[in-house]
Amino acid sequence: MVRPGGRSARVQASVHTAVRELESEVGRDALTVPLVAQRAGVTPSTIYRRWGDLNELLSDVAVERLRPETTPREHGDLPSDLAAWAEQFLDEMASPTGRAYIRDALLGDPDGGNAGRCSAYAAEQIDVIVGRAKDRGEDTPDVETLIDGVVAPLMYRILFRPDGLDADYARDLVTGVLERGAAANG
Repeated sequence: MVRPGGRSARVQASVHTAVRELESEVGRDALTVPLVAQRAGVTPSTIYRRWGDLNELLSDVAVERLRPETTPREHGDLPSDLAAWAEQFLDEMASPTGRAYIRDALLGDPDGGNAGRCSAYAAEQIDVIVGRAKDRGEDTPDVETLIDGVVAPLMYRILFRPDGLDADYARDLVTGVLERGAAANG
């Protein structure tokens, strides 16, 4: 059983730091497990034991980098909050760096756990937005409806059809989900 904190957390932190530093210094193509291990001050066997291979390590690092650093900003109502969040999500994920992190997160993820963690990050952010709207007395769709109607199409377009992808598209997805919800409830 891995304890939170302690040696395991220190090893993970030093290995993640080594990967980030080496990526910026020598580039991703030059990364090797022995190089990362040397920089992190651990043995290569420690990395192989914990992560399996370089792809799984890069996937773990990418998932941590995809974790939002702050809660979504409040803009006063559900449509504004969701539109602002969707635009920021699109901006971050559709950037070359964001797409590289997404590819890394999925590439070294044989069991789908990292994809689930990334999905949970988006769901947690949306849950905050929906919770605020409920507190204000607004009618809200559930989180899964917003994942299916906003996040899923954004991710598909980011990964497979990025041309012409812009903030208007993100806002249109939000508007569509909210209008369908209002029509179903009214």
